[in-house]
Amino acid sequence: MLNTLQPQEVFALFNQILQIPRPSKHEEQISQWLVDFAAQHNIACERDQAMNVIMRVPATPGYEEHPGVILQAHMDMVCEKNSDVQHDFLNDPIQAYVDGDYLKAKGTTLGGDDGIGVAMALATLISPTLKHPALECLFTVDEETGLTGAMRLQDGCLNGKKLINLDSEDDAQVFIGCAGGIDTLAKMHYQPVECPKGTFAAKIRVAGLQGGHSGDDINKRRGNSNKIMVRFLFELLQKTDLNIAYINGGNLRNAIARETEVVVCVPMADKELLRVELNHYIATIEEEIIADEPNFFMEMQSVDTPETIIPHLSMQKLIRALYACPHGVVEMSVDMPGLVETSTNLASIKMKENEEGHYVEINTSQRSSVESKKHDIKNQVECALALACDEVTHGDGYPGWKPNVHSPLLEVAKTAFEQLFEQQPRVLAIHAGLECGLFLKKYPYLDMISIGPQMYGVHSPQERLSISSTLRCWQWLCKILESL
Repeated sequence: MLNTLQPQEVFALFNQILQIPRPSKHEEQISQWLVDFAAQHNIACERDQAMNVIMRVPATPGYEEHPGVILQAHMDMVCEKNSDVQHDFLNDPIQAYVDGDYLKAKGTTLGGDDGIGVAMALATLISPTLKHPALECLFTVDEETGLTGAMRLQDGCLNGKKLINLDSEDDAQVFIGCAGGIDTLAKMHYQPVECPKGTFAAKIRVAGLQGGHSGDDINKRRGNSNKIMVRFLFELLQKTDLNIAYINGGNLRNAIARETEVVVCVPMADKELLRVELNHYIATIEEEIIADEPNFFMEMQSVDTPETIIPHLSMQKLIRALYACPHGVVEMSVDMPGLVETSTNLASIKMKENEEGHYVEINTSQRSSVESKKHDIKNQVECALALACDEVTHGDGYPGWKPNVHSPLLEVAKTAFEQLFEQQPRVLAIHAGLECGLFLKKYPYLDMISIGPQMYGVHSPQERLSISSTLRCWQWLCKILESL
């Protein structure tokens, strides 16, 4: 089915990629497939210790003296699924299907981010008609959970002077800058205690939210299931002797939380109060977010009384810390109207256990196009979570990509788009993280842009890729290469 879509050479390759499991930090299969692809087509290929893959083809006749071009995409995909869907991302292929102009997946992320970028880059290498300078295609690992591949890329392994990143998700737009980011991980260790006698236990669930990309979608008024649930727990704490036996919300640091579940315990005498308060709260939240989250719902069902709970004082501290923890847009850019400058995402809340005991783990991610403000919001998150957590740590983070409005490559891209489609593309920076900032640190001379076809709902099971936009982006990429 996908093999009949246009551009055929791109979708045929994307269809092959969909068959290969490729969660972040599990890119062994896709990395080997790329190496095998290069061997099959007699393309020069290298693979480094991080499993990044670089392929090279010489310039076509007449382009030998033109500066080389690097095409870059990442191998890994965000693995999100609906809770009622059975899918093993480590073993199962993605179940893609066509719905009008869109390519979607059955209950999971599609992996168009950035599988379609990989497919486009590969298609340039084997095209029998495309004219181009010397090409290097760089395929990196672990972009979604830490940019590990870009960080571990060795100095001096790239020869090109211009780089086209194929990891954007907006039609008719060319990106020349992105935010930097850093993750914050907090742990609250505790010793479970016996659940009080004479309690009513219930499982409460928040679901039906859109979720989405914690950078690109953070300003689109998407509900965060963790924040919605914690707000209810805080309000409930003021009215009854609340205890929590279980809490689980969100999944990945770079995805807005869509579903959260708790098991609460209240005195049997407050059983009806719990139901009434929940109904009142649902009505409140629906009124606040229904325009942006039409499928939101909260539900409750009684469950057997659990054996243990989180100690009451620890639970109180946890609820207050999570309620105080910021989420969403912190500040908008002054330099580029409409661009989010600084944000934070309360991504996941998980109960875990290891040899050291029980703990609640909280994952957040912070982004900013201003380095100092990235660290400022990181510190704010730390202060909030430290109200309950005995351990708060930060990742290494990654730099932003400062826009270059005088980029020669940008001018070529703008002219190519106008020649093809009789309109100018929008020139923007993006709040999402791209690997370009890291490349620029290692190769400061690079002239870079980022483009890609239209996608919606990335990092969620609602992800969909526009087929017609993919064709336009492919034509645009070919025109840029022929014009360099």
